Amino acid sequence: MNSLIGAVREQEEAARFLTWPGDFDLDRGDHVEEVHLASGAALEGFAGDGAGGTFFFCGEGGEERPVLYADSEGGAALLAIGFPELLQLLLVAPWWRGCQRFTAEESRQLAAEYLEEVPNLEARRDRAAAALGLALAAEKDVLDRLREVVLGIGGNFVLIFTPEGAPYEPLFPG
Repeated sequence: MNSLIGAVREQEEAARFLTWPGDFDLDRGDHVEEVHLASGAALEGFAGDGAGGTFFFCGEGGEERPVLYADSEGGAALLAIGFPELLQLLLVAPWWRGCQRFTAEESRQLAAEYLEEVPNLEARRDRAAAALGLALAAEKDVLDRLREVVLGIGGNFVLIFTPEGAPYEPLFPG
């Protein structure tokens, strides 16, 4: 099986889109704080964003592992079950952080802001997805899945700030 992370590293167009507007960089996998999962499962930082947030694989295995995101302000949420699902989110709705209620209206407003800043966003996204061999899901489906993961099994993935034994706050309201 080919590595999708390897494909992102090899496909310059995809890597550029994921860096911006996706705010996802495979070269920023170190989290600034010592953290662990409450369950004791393995935690592996593999990417980050421009504001100091980190994307972690949870548990043992490869790219199929659940992906948790922790921001630099003490918030965290499980975002996806596997790297392919995370890529769908980053490609289809790079404004996911602002979708606090997971609604289509909220997403439309955020998308309009992004399209104003990045007028060729959709064409760039489509080229990035094609370069990675990914068929993109509909925005509604991606946001529905994000909601399902965050509010469903996401509750089983509690990130702890190790020095204080304190849990991170949920990124999305319950």
